[in-house]
Amino acid sequence: MITITERAADKVKEIAKEEELLGQGLRLRVLGGGCAGFQYDLYFEDKPTDMDEEFEDRGVKLYIDPLSFQYLDGTEIDYVESLHGAGFKFGNPNVKSTCGCGSSFSA
Repeated sequence: MITITERAADKVKEIAKEEELLGQGLRLRVLGGGCAGFQYDLYFEDKPTDMDEEFEDRGVKLYIDPLSFQYLDGTEIDYVESLHGAGFKFGNPNVKSTCGCGSSFSA
């Protein structure tokens, strides 16, 4: 299962409204790359594929392909703002290590 915090859900809805993407789901996937091996990819998408895992939390639809799901099961998506910037943060229990900048991980 994938969950999203209230703060992250509010930010997703705000972005969807600004970009005129209301009604679309959020695609979450894992891509090879980054200095630690994997990185997260997050974007809006009209509808899931037949193979996707689908979740809805706090009014946000989430679509995850089967390959990515094995690395993301149990993840919580949050949105953080700090002096160093703002963005989505992934609380992923499957991560074994992250890179120094925190933008990629290994599982």
